[in-house]
Amino acid sequence: MLSVLFWNVENFFDWRNDSTTVSDAEFSAAGERHWTWKRFQAKANAIAKALLWVESETGRLPDIVGLEEVENAFVLRQVLQKTLLRKPDYQYVHYDSPDRRGIDVALLYRSSVLELLEAKPCHLYSGSMVRQSEGAVSPSDTVLATRDILLCRFRTRDSVEFAVLVNHHPSKYGGTAESEPRRRIAVQRLRFLADSLAAEGIDRIIAGGDFNDTPDNPVFCLLEPSLLPLHLACFRRGEGTIKYDGKWELIDHVYVSSALMKLPSRPPTLRILRIPFLLTRDTAYTGDKPLRTYLGPRYTGGVSDHLPVLVVVRLPGQHMAAEPP
Repeated sequence: MLSVLFWNVENFFDWRNDSTTVSDAEFSAAGERHWTWKRFQAKANAIAKALLWVESETGRLPDIVGLEEVENAFVLRQVLQKTLLRKPDYQYVHYDSPDRRGIDVALLYRSSVLELLEAKPCHLYSGSMVRQSEGAVSPSDTVLATRDILLCRFRTRDSVEFAVLVNHHPSKYGGTAESEPRRRIAVQRLRFLADSLAAEGIDRIIAGGDFNDTPDNPVFCLLEPSLLPLHLACFRRGEGTIKYDGKWELIDHVYVSSALMKLPSRPPTLRILRIPFLLTRDTAYTGDKPLRTYLGPRYTGGVSDHLPVLVVVRLPGQHMAAEPP
């Protein structure tokens, strides 16, 4: 079995003001948020603790962790070298993106379980993205100032190859109608990448992350039949990964290729991880909500406004031991 976790860790900046972005200045020791080394290390430790919680619940650490809203490779090295995650064998994949806020997507993987064959950032472009190859992008198309889609290809110890696509699609900042075309471009780009992988013979694909919209938006139908949603059952039960105005919303999705969805032995499963120390009481409404690092300008000591999602899938021909329950 293969377990893959996706998690938006919300503004995971280091404490140094070492770039020209407004967000980096804000999230620094001398900035508006007073984002100090001590606060950064508390967040890094909590992220590590969350992955160890998964191990205690399922019997194994996630084989792959797709992360959104990380500033740079430095923060990933800090998590893997300065927390309890220094003991496992995680390696990281990260590329700087053209995002205006200076946040990127990244990926962690267990090097004892998986061999990384290829990794590349895939930009989003203005104009049509339904093209034969990335090299065919028109000169009139420009790179969008947003997060790339991170594409990684792996091989298991049983020589099974598969691909993971980590997403953080454009937000609704500026209004839903105004931002909708940018999210449509991201969905089209993801479909193009999935089809390109399938054309290369890689039909085992897992795509997940923060899609900044709920599953009932018809735009996600563009992914079918290349990628099929795993999260619809959670959505229909009213479960979510963020809480807005007292209501849970599911904007963190996971899609898999039909080759994985149609496995007769054990289909893929998805669960939203309600890790106790990532939650706090919702005093404005009812129940609980994610415990954020900041609530407005006030430091609250949490990790993120998103809950992580965990998908477990059996790859065809795979015989990995220690299956999660």
